[in-house]
Amino acid sequence: MNTSKKKLLIVCEAFGGGVFAYVSQLCNDMCDDFEVYMAYALRPQTPKNYMEAMDKRVHMIEVKNFGGSILNPIKDMKVIKELRTIQKEVKPDIIHLHSSVAGGIGRLAFKTCKDYKLVYTPHGYAHILMGKPTDRKCRMYKLFEEILGRRNCITLTCCESEDEVAKTLTKRTAYVETGVNLDDLHKTIDPVQPEPTDKFTVYGMGRLCTQKQPDLFNRIAELVPEARFVWIGTGELQHQLTAPNIEVTGWKPRHEAIAMGKGAQIYVLCSLGEAIAMSLIENMYIGKLCLVSNTMGNKSVIKDGVNGFICDKAEDYAKRIKEAMVKFPSNLAEQGKKDVFNHYNTERMKKDYVEFYNDAIDGKYDK
Repeated sequence: MNTSKKKLLIVCEAFGGGVFAYVSQLCNDMCDDFEVYMAYALRPQTPKNYMEAMDKRVHMIEVKNFGGSILNPIKDMKVIKELRTIQKEVKPDIIHLHSSVAGGIGRLAFKTCKDYKLVYTPHGYAHILMGKPTDRKCRMYKLFEEILGRRNCITLTCCESEDEVAKTLTKRTAYVETGVNLDDLHKTIDPVQPEPTDKFTVYGMGRLCTQKQPDLFNRIAELVPEARFVWIGTGELQHQLTAPNIEVTGWKPRHEAIAMGKGAQIYVLCSLGEAIAMSLIENMYIGKLCLVSNTMGNKSVIKDGVNGFICDKAEDYAKRIKEAMVKFPSNLAEQGKKDVFNHYNTERMKKDYVEFYNDAIDGKYDK
């Protein structure tokens, strides 16, 4: 073990889904430059073979008391105590908290920051993704971010538009844009053959929840009855997809979802907001024409009329779909793919992260 390396402690309670993919990749990428420790919680969404995804050099530490309701004083104090014990044993130079639960508890646990730097990545602010600014719970989440934003911590977001939100909640911010592993995509996506279809197909994917705005997706489908619409996934708001030209497939194995996506012409991401959606980057890699909402995350990746289209309302999406059915803008889809190879990849992300961590340790973000 190279003891001259600086120590990086990553804390992640939401160890599943897109956050798992992001954090596991980050841990692995940092092993060449840092001694990496991963404090995590097991969730139902955590892959069964999660250890196989981790570089053998990553020190894995399960946080036993993570889980359960946040704002439960007894449970929260147990987590805080356990995290402080881990910090004392590891003696990290930098601690990086991922997602809202780890970010909330972690900023309470690590409040002195005398011997280390503290970083928090929200992976999409909950009060924005909920889409109900006047809702009591939504206002509470925003208040917590404002209060905890006064702590001695750097908020590191996943793109410039999320950083703009962060600046309204705290003083010390930075961003490193998300990237995908091109080698992994080459192995998993390139060999898959497109699912054939005889109709112009528009698709979306993910859990049908408020964030994904299925009611908006449904309205778009109603405005373009001549096109076939597909939603890969399911969720509590599936009942909002009522247009007769929408097919809801439910959850599909990854290779089947890729085949369906490859067979479509347009990918729609009409969410309330994202950090940076991995599905968007993957669809750019596949070469789909991407139509996205004018919201946090999406508008940082898609440049309107350059590598896709940004839309404000259902009529905007419908207009772009109808135009593409007459003359498909292949140049935009091709530019999107180039952007993934040139920028939204883990090689660039790794370089930016190493630079950020070293700058943080050296005090560049101190105020």
